Amino acid sequence: MITRIREFRLRAGWTQQQLAERVHVSARTIISIEKEQYSPSLMLAYRLSEVFGTTVEELCCLRENRKREDEAYDL
Repeated sequence: MITRIREFRLRAGWTQQQLAERVHVSARTIISIEKEQYSPSLMLAYRLSEVFGTTVEELCCLRENRKREDEAYDL
Protein backbone atom coordinates (compact mmCIF):
# COMPACT_ATOMS: atom_id res chain seq x y z
CA MET A 1 0.00 0.00 0.00
CA ILE A 2 1.26 3.44 -0.95
CA THR A 3 1.23 5.92 1.94
CA ARG A 4 2.55 9.39 2.62
CA ILE A 5 3.60 8.49 6.16
CA ARG A 6 7.33 8.96 5.51
CA GLU A 7 6.68 12.35 3.91
CA PHE A 8 4.53 13.52 6.84
CA ARG A 9 6.96 12.09 9.40
CA LEU A 10 9.95 13.85 7.86
CA ARG A 11 8.02 17.10 7.59
CA ALA A 12 7.25 16.82 11.33
CA GLY A 13 10.95 16.17 12.03
CA TRP A 14 10.29 12.85 13.78
CA THR A 15 12.27 9.64 13.69
CA GLN A 16 10.50 6.37 13.00
CA GLN A 17 10.85 5.56 16.70
CA GLN A 18 9.26 8.85 17.77
CA LEU A 19 6.31 8.32 15.45
CA ALA A 20 5.94 4.73 16.62
CA GLU A 21 5.75 5.87 20.24
CA ARG A 22 3.07 8.44 19.38
CA VAL A 23 0.82 5.79 17.81
CA HIS A 24 1.69 2.90 20.15
CA VAL A 25 3.43 0.54 17.72
CA SER A 26 7.01 -0.58 17.19
CA ALA A 27 9.47 1.29 15.00
CA ARG A 28 9.58 -1.88 12.89
CA THR A 29 5.90 -1.41 12.07
CA ILE A 30 6.53 2.14 10.85
CA ILE A 31 9.52 0.96 8.82
CA SER A 32 7.46 -1.81 7.20
CA ILE A 33 4.63 0.59 6.33
CA GLU A 34 7.05 3.09 4.82
CA LYS A 35 8.61 0.34 2.70
CA GLU A 36 5.13 -0.75 1.50
CA GLN A 37 5.67 -4.17 3.09
CA TYR A 38 2.77 -3.82 5.52
CA SER A 39 -0.62 -2.12 5.33
CA PRO A 40 -1.75 -0.42 8.51
CA SER A 41 -4.96 -1.51 10.18
CA LEU A 42 -7.84 0.93 10.04
CA MET A 43 -7.25 1.93 13.66
CA LEU A 44 -3.53 2.51 13.09
CA ALA A 45 -4.25 4.54 9.96
CA TYR A 46 -6.69 6.61 12.00
CA ARG A 47 -4.12 7.17 14.79
CA LEU A 48 -1.51 8.18 12.22
CA SER A 49 -3.85 10.61 10.50
CA GLU A 50 -4.70 12.17 13.87
CA VAL A 51 -1.07 12.79 14.84
CA PHE A 52 -0.42 14.40 11.47
CA GLY A 53 -3.67 16.39 11.40
CA THR A 54 -4.84 14.95 8.10
CA THR A 55 -7.35 12.41 6.82
CA VAL A 56 -6.86 8.67 6.43
CA GLU A 57 -7.75 9.12 2.77
CA GLU A 58 -4.92 11.59 2.18
CA LEU A 59 -2.34 9.84 4.36
CA CYS A 60 -2.96 6.40 2.88
CA CYS A 61 -3.42 7.58 -0.73
CA LEU A 62 -6.73 5.73 -0.96
CA ARG A 63 -7.56 6.88 -4.49
CA GLU A 64 -4.16 5.86 -5.81
CA ASN A 65 -4.29 2.52 -4.03
CA ARG A 66 -7.81 1.81 -5.31
CA LYS A 67 -6.70 2.61 -8.86
CA ARG A 68 -3.66 0.33 -8.46
CA GLU A 69 -5.85 -2.48 -7.14
CA ASP A 70 -8.45 -2.02 -9.88
CA GLU A 71 -5.74 -2.16 -12.54
CA ALA A 72 -4.37 -5.37 -11.04
CA TYR A 73 -7.80 -7.01 -11.31
CA ASP A 74 -8.26 -5.81 -14.90
CA LEU A 75 -5.27 -7.87 -16.07
